[in-house]
Amino acid sequence: MSTPIGLIAGEGRLPVLVAEGMRRAGHDVMCVAFRGHADAALSTKCNHFAEVSLYRPSGWIRRLRRWGAQDAVMVGRVAKTRMHDPWRVVRDIPDWRALRLWYRRLRHDRSDAAVLAAVADELARGGVRLIDSTTHVQEHLASAGAMGSIKPSALQEQDIAFGWPLLGQVASMGIGQCMALREGDVIAVEAVEGTDRMIERASTLCRAPGWTLLKTSADDHDRRSDVPTIGTETIERLQAGGCGCLALGAGRVLLVDRPAVIAAADAAGIALVGIA
Repeated sequence: MSTPIGLIAGEGRLPVLVAEGMRRAGHDVMCVAFRGHADAALSTKCNHFAEVSLYRPSGWIRRLRRWGAQDAVMVGRVAKTRMHDPWRVVRDIPDWRALRLWYRRLRHDRSDAAVLAAVADELARGGVRLIDSTTHVQEHLASAGAMGSIKPSALQEQDIAFGWPLLGQVASMGIGQCMALREGDVIAVEAVEGTDRMIERASTLCRAPGWTLLKTSADDHDRRSDVPTIGTETIERLQAGGCGCLALGAGRVLLVDRPAVIAAADAAGIALVGIA
C-alpha cells in the first residue's frame, strides 16, 4: 500500500519534479498549491490536488490531514514582491493561524529562516511534519566539478575563488544567494528582486561578455524550505546577458531539470561548475 505524502507547492517546475520523485518512491502525492502559483502540469502528477490560499495555513493542514499525509515537502517560489504587496490582505484574508504567526513570531523578523521556522512549527501543531525538500530530487542537485563539456577560463576561475567567500557571507546574512563578477569586480549582488532580475541588472552594468555568476545557499540553510534553483530559463537569460560561467554550490543548488540544464549550458557556451 502506498504511503501518502504531502506537497505544499509554489511557483515553477520544481514542485512537478518533486511530485514525480515522490511517485517513483512509491508515495501517493497529496498536493496543496498556492492559488495562482502552480505549474499547469502539477495537478496531473498528484493523487489529490487543491489550490489553497497562501495566507490560510489552516486550509493546508486540514486538507493534508484529511488525505492522510503526516509528512510534507514545501517547494516552489513565492515571489517576495507578492509578500510585500499592500493589497494582498484584501485579496486573500489571513486565517487565525496566519494572524497568530504574524503577531507572535513575524512582526519583527520576516527573514526567510524566521518564516520557515514559524510555518514548520504551525504545521507540526496541526499534525504535519515538514521534511527535507530535496529528499525526492537528489539526482537534480549540482555536483562538484565541471558538469558540462565547457570549462571555466583562468579569469573565471579567479573570479570564483575571489567571490565564493564573499557570497558565503552575503548568503549567511540572508541578503541573497547570487553574485555576479568580472575580473575581480563585484558587478551585482542578489537582494529582494530575485535571481532573474539580478541577471538583467548585471548584464546592464557589465557590457563585456564572459562574466561569472555564483549561486549557493548559506551553511545553515534549512533544507525543509526551497533550496536555490536554476533552470533552462536561467541559462537563456545568462546567455542573453553575456555570462560565460555559472558556478553553483555542490549539493546546495538544484538544476531543474539537471540533464536539460546541462545541455542548455553547453549549447549556450556557458561553463557550468559545482563548487564543493
